[in-house]
Amino acid sequence: MKLSIASGKGGTGKTTVSASLLSVWPDPVVAVDLDVEEPNLHLFLNPTISRTHKAYMEIPKVDESLCSRCGQCSALCQFKAISLMGEILMTFPEMCHGCGGCIAICPEKALSVDLRELGDISWGRWEKGDFIMGQLRVGEAMSPPLMRAVKARLEDRITASPADVIIDSPPGVSCPAVNSVMDSDMILLVTEPTPFGVYDMKLAHQAFAPMKKPMGVVVNRAGLGNSEIYNYCAVQNLEILAEIPYDRRIAEAYSNGCIIADTSEEMRQLFTVLAKKIRERAAIGGEGKK
Repeated sequence: MKLSIASGKGGTGKTTVSASLLSVWPDPVVAVDLDVEEPNLHLFLNPTISRTHKAYMEIPKVDESLCSRCGQCSALCQFKAISLMGEILMTFPEMCHGCGGCIAICPEKALSVDLRELGDISWGRWEKGDFIMGQLRVGEAMSPPLMRAVKARLEDRITASPADVIIDSPPGVSCPAVNSVMDSDMILLVTEPTPFGVYDMKLAHQAFAPMKKPMGVVVNRAGLGNSEIYNYCAVQNLEILAEIPYDRRIAEAYSNGCIIADTSEEMRQLFTVLAKKIRERAAIGGEGKK
């Protein structure tokens, strides 16, 4: 199974939950950090990275000697990454989304493929299994193409040796978050009982619900704030699978780069039960889709 751990906002404890679930997962599991703008799962798992390579996206390159200035490419590109300005055809690589439409439509074959660096894909091993992560190049605005490259590497890995997958997803509800969870078997939403936490949790639920995937909720810092998150989950029939208490010791462990499931027998049991509930819920959801 593929489990995506997501949140409507940053700072709710998404990576904390990811690392702890990975530490107690009973079957072979691949750890994947798809929060490519700010990956930090490696800080908790301490993997040994065996290889890193650059990921690229195809963008157009103009051969001025062949261009007839017909303007078809400029008219096609809704992002204006290629524009005809008088007699000058200009490209803006940072605005290109890599669809390849301009290259395909050019009647003079004046456009060819060039490459734009997206960032790095790294992989290796941690204590319990394989680890894969992406890290966006500084200044690069588009994370989904790099995320797709990371997922392609993941597919090669689990095709060669089947295993469960736990994905630390980017926060929020924009394209990166949707891209991260779209092919998962289950989504685990991590939230907190604060006004911001509740508001962004609602946005995340509304964004992911149309995918009709099994979803569950972890309430982090339980005991802080009020009961609004519990009321929302009850109305929406969202099962709260675990509550992580609002405890200074947990915050101190996190700040020191510790996996909180390893801090006490109580925490290990909490995440062991959570892993069992996730596997049961994902199995029921899978049967429903059949």
